[in-house]
Amino acid sequence: MKTDKVTSKSVELKPYCYLARENDYIAVTEWANGEGFDVDLSANGENQRFGLTHGQFEALVVLAFIKDED
Repeated sequence: MKTDKVTSKSVELKPYCYLARENDYIAVTEWANGEGFDVDLSANGENQRFGLTHGQFEALVVLAFIKDED
C-alpha cells in the first residue's frame, strides 16, 4: 500500500465575491502526482468539484484575462 500526502488550501468566498453567502468557500487540493489539482466550490447551497491539470489552468487564466481588441 502507498500513502500520499497532498496539500489542500481553502478560503471563505465572502471577501472575494459579493454574491457569496456566509460559509461559502473554495478549496484547492493538489494531486498526489503534482500534475494538477481538484477544486471544491461550496456556494449558494450547492457543491461542485472539478479537476484541472496545470496546463488547463494556465489556458483558463489566459481566456479569463485576455482583452478583446476593438
